[in-house]
Amino acid sequence: MRVAIVHDYLNQYGGAERVLEALHALYPEAPVYTSLYDAEAMPDEYRHWDIRTSFMQRLPGWRQHFRRYFLLYPTAFESFDLSAYDLVLSSSSAFAKGVIPRPGAVHICYCHTPMRFAWRTSDYVSREGIRGLQGAILPFALTYVRLWDVVTSDRVDAFVANSHEVARRIHRYYRREAEVIPPPVDLPPYAPQPAEEYYLAGGRLIPYKRIELIVEAFTRLRLPLKIFGDGRDRARLERIAGPTIEFLGWVDEPTRRDLFARCRAYIFPGEEDFGITPLEAMAAGRPVIAYRAGGALETVVDGVTGRFFHEPSAAAVAAAVAATRSDRYDPLSIRRHAEQFGRARFLKRMRALVEETIEICQEPRPARAVRAGHFSLEP
Repeated sequence: MRVAIVHDYLNQYGGAERVLEALHALYPEAPVYTSLYDAEAMPDEYRHWDIRTSFMQRLPGWRQHFRRYFLLYPTAFESFDLSAYDLVLSSSSAFAKGVIPRPGAVHICYCHTPMRFAWRTSDYVSREGIRGLQGAILPFALTYVRLWDVVTSDRVDAFVANSHEVARRIHRYYRREAEVIPPPVDLPPYAPQPAEEYYLAGGRLIPYKRIELIVEAFTRLRLPLKIFGDGRDRARLERIAGPTIEFLGWVDEPTRRDLFARCRAYIFPGEEDFGITPLEAMAAGRPVIAYRAGGALETVVDGVTGRFFHEPSAAAVAAAVAATRSDRYDPLSIRRHAEQFGRARFLKRMRALVEETIEICQEPRPARAVRAGHFSLEP
């Protein structure tokens, strides 16, 4: 069976790329089609993959301005020639699901979320600080993108959602059902460490992650906070941070795991589609303080693996942190909870879903219609 993998863009590293790595592990010989590839921004192992980029790789200034080219992404993905492949696996939070497989090929989309900037435009515009002429024009341009997004959902034979929240969005926007398979979490050997006084946050430092809420809260609390990762929001965050906050920048995997293992708690302030980093903290036996929304509802068990706060504000973060100062958690119970989301389980479920989808797609259409209900919102 000839397999192709499709991913939105390879110019920043996060949870979606960890899913891509797992999909690539299922089919290590499969080429990866993507709009843009910045080798300097991605792990070294990607240099050994067969990565095939679109015409957008030749656009001027694409590293800085790739968001401004958003109207070109539909054409970029539709321009890929996938006629040689029997199975297409797309990893999509925006455009990758819009590729055109050959007739008879099977297309399975692992959907991280329907494109956030198109379907939640006002929230996106306010958080990104988009103003002036660009802010005035963007809603009109996104009308075209939304239409394209809905039309191309029919090119997908089966949707996989990373959470029940995303499955509900898929149903709302595309009128399609989705199997829920949470993203894979790496589970290093459990080696409990004594907790130190610092709290931890991190990942991509971009506006929608709401890291500024943590920075403001810990500046007021005067408690130690370490923030790993980098991104375009870092300079702004550093300007508002107090003396107890330390920005670590990019850290390697052993350092990151050690940070998780020794922190007092991991702070997760944004409304995420799923969120892998809280589970990475739990894999080290550490509790998570999270905003009660989105994917955190499916990974954090209040009172067992951490604590929720109920509004996206610095005051709510500070109150939750203060409350946890007297909380007691069992690190081994937290680790066992994280083990439910391990990489081996993800690979097993994805492999089974691929096999069943291929079987369904080979059946006559009336039988396919009856069995299509298998892909549901049930866990």
